[in-house]
Amino acid sequence: MRKLFFSESACRETKLHSAPHSWLLLERGNLSKSSGHASGGTSIESLMKMPEPAVLPHFKPADYVDILAQIHEELESCPPDEKSCLYLLQFQVFRGLGEAKLSRRSLQSAWEKASTIHEKLIFGAWLKYEKKGEEAISDLLSSCGKCSQEFRLLDFVSQVSTGAHDMSYDEESDEFRGSAVVHFRIRDDMIACDRRKLAALSTPLYAMLNGGFRESYLEVIDMSRNGISPIGMRAISKFSLSGRLPYLSADAILEMLDFANKFCCKGLKDACERKLASFVSSRQDAIDFMECALELGCSILAASCLQVLLNELPECLNDEQVVRIFSSANKQQRLTMVGNASFSLYCLLSEVSMSTNPTSDVTLSFLEKLVESASDSRQKQLALHQLACTRFLRKDYAEAELLFSAAFSAGHLYSVVGLARLTSLRGNKHFALKLLDSVMSSRWPLGWMYQERALYLDGDSKLENLNKATELDPTLTYPYMFRAASLMKRQSVEAALMEINRILGFKLVLECLELRFCCYLALEDYRAALCDVQAILTLAPDYRMIGGRVAAKQLRRLVLENVEQSTTADCWMQLYDRWSSVDDIGSLSVIYQMLESDTSKGVLYFRQSLLLLRLNCPEAAMRSLQLAREHAASDHERLVYEGWILYDTGHCEEGLQKAEASIAIQRSFEAFFLKAYALADSSLDPSTSATVVSLLEDALRCPSDRLRKGQALNNLGSVYVDCGKLDLAAECYINALKIGHTRAHQGLARVHFLRNNRTGAYDEMTKLIEKARNNASAYEKRSEYCDRELTKADLQMVTKLDPLRVYPYRYRAAVLMDNHKEKEAIEELTKAIAFKADLNLLHLRAAFHEHIGDISSALRDCRAALSVDPNHQEMLELHHRVNSQEP
Repeated sequence: MRKLFFSESACRETKLHSAPHSWLLLERGNLSKSSGHASGGTSIESLMKMPEPAVLPHFKPADYVDILAQIHEELESCPPDEKSCLYLLQFQVFRGLGEAKLSRRSLQSAWEKASTIHEKLIFGAWLKYEKKGEEAISDLLSSCGKCSQEFRLLDFVSQVSTGAHDMSYDEESDEFRGSAVVHFRIRDDMIACDRRKLAALSTPLYAMLNGGFRESYLEVIDMSRNGISPIGMRAISKFSLSGRLPYLSADAILEMLDFANKFCCKGLKDACERKLASFVSSRQDAIDFMECALELGCSILAASCLQVLLNELPECLNDEQVVRIFSSANKQQRLTMVGNASFSLYCLLSEVSMSTNPTSDVTLSFLEKLVESASDSRQKQLALHQLACTRFLRKDYAEAELLFSAAFSAGHLYSVVGLARLTSLRGNKHFALKLLDSVMSSRWPLGWMYQERALYLDGDSKLENLNKATELDPTLTYPYMFRAASLMKRQSVEAALMEINRILGFKLVLECLELRFCCYLALEDYRAALCDVQAILTLAPDYRMIGGRVAAKQLRRLVLENVEQSTTADCWMQLYDRWSSVDDIGSLSVIYQMLESDTSKGVLYFRQSLLLLRLNCPEAAMRSLQLAREHAASDHERLVYEGWILYDTGHCEEGLQKAEASIAIQRSFEAFFLKAYALADSSLDPSTSATVVSLLEDALRCPSDRLRKGQALNNLGSVYVDCGKLDLAAECYINALKIGHTRAHQGLARVHFLRNNRTGAYDEMTKLIEKARNNASAYEKRSEYCDRELTKADLQMVTKLDPLRVYPYRYRAAVLMDNHKEKEAIEELTKAIAFKADLNLLHLRAAFHEHIGDISSALRDCRAALSVDPNHQEMLELHHRVNSQEP
């Protein structure tokens, strides 16, 4: 096997295509020795230089539980027009915690609770932007006779009440001095109007036609210099008589609108706005009419234009005219455009622009508007911090410092990170440490505080702080990567691999996969390196490595030259082996390779989606499902994938419809499996079990490979267990194991346990632990089948392998509570709550607080938990009970 060595031209994409071997020299030898060559080479260890963790542009309150509780309490008592803003704040809290599902749900709530048309269209556009790429779901729902509401344009013109704008007067008592008919001369045209009716359009017109002005006595009034055409004036005359606008061109209505604005004709202005709103159908229409709407203060027209522009996010922000509208709008124009929803609008625009280019002038201008629009302390914390982050990235350090300081003073503790970085850039690491120490001394320290502190330390002190950061928040990526890179530099490649595998065991991070890729190169394990780069490309097809300088696809091609090629049959065997050993990343890699040549792409993309769901990558999984749909070899196969798309997005009934439609065309394993799966999940009726059994049996009679049949047998076993048919369940699990479905050990263990054979259950789970590459869940399950000491050991192993699994913390806390160690029990839960917003953890801690009489803390945890799941019945009951005890 030949050796990989990176030289400077690795960073020049232009040279890769012409002469890749100029930078990827393949030779034997020790990679680390190449770092001594000053002339050209860059060794693998130098490629692993760790950049500092980013200063995150998120709302990150020091105590998110407290903020969530405050928001929930305010939502219980606030007027309806304040709810959307509170849900937006809740969205920002969950976004800062990295809780994508919860933040999406908060955004949905903001849309549902919107009290104004402006909020409705802003949050609807935001949801559409968040669901970019999911438009196919809307189409699929339409094919089932159901609409996805947030993707629809609002017909809000009809929803805005007109009110009574025209003047009222007593026709008997009001005497008009002039003739009943007044003529308006516009150049060579004369337009006859009813003096009374026209005067009734506004106070200024009334004064002109029946006041002390000369026009009150004239029968002919010259209007040639008032910007109105004969067509427009005739239409105004007709409107004064009927209250309706005739059909006219947009230009004519714009003339009338200008007339209405000059003479304060509110009814006419409203009618013109509504008519013009119906003309807004394209981006250019929206741009043209928006300028008029902002100049004349036409809120209905402005909202119609805004909806069209927001509906085209993010593409419309590439249009300078659109950007100018949003970035140059003053306070009054913002009021016309979005009413009181200015903060929500610029939150959305900033979010979209930051995701595209966080340092652009566009992002900067939107964030400046966000700061201007912030009205309360929490909004100011978010706006100031985000603007500070952009200034920091743009190297506008003086402005960034002022903004970070303002955000910090307003109460956003996390902004101290920005202040510390800026202090360090000036060469004063000691003061940066003092800043962090002052924050850490005033409260319970968090993982990010130790991570940040480590940046300004060296040697053992640095590692001690990084280790403490991992202890307090094991989800932080930087400490693992730094430790792994440090071990690589000391030639401890195996130890570096173990370190980076710690986080990859429970959190799939592209940067960590890239680092492991480099470790495998150093070990000359090119097959393993290929596995990781193919997993990276599955998750992010356009990913760039080595600081963004080289496309991952290019590196894959070059590494592939050093790996023996596999046939399709070899790949299927590898997939069986990796799937059976619960090696999800390895399975992803094999499927990626098979997709290059295998014709059954629909099937492979579907398998890919299953793996990505297991790896907690729902967006990538949905992308793979949609690719499966596109590459389906037949209509009945396509319907199955459409069914899974609908099921995975919460549309179970529509997913069932697709399964039935597929079966009607052709009986297939996947169609029966989908129908069984969706039916089992959607129905609580015990009689459904028989139907599910029948469907799974039908599936097993259809052709399929052993990977899927093993899953069907496993599911069938679970149904039999729920029905108390243990012998049939055991038979299913044993048959599944015979064809390599390793997870069936867990089902068989359950059967042993229900037969009062705890030893057999324990042994069965031990077999799963020995076979499975990712086995944290197996340790957790085995803990149920042993004595307390072994249970504690197994759950300790679970926390080590996957600190995001919450059951071990709850178990340990319950044991401590049983032993009357209330303080320690609450601390055990608090340790996990600090980095994971979990309903069960908050629920248990609330119960513990209630038990010891700390009602205020119990109520706080109840409210935070209900922010995570507003409909959890047990939580609602506990909240009601605790709330009644509050003094």
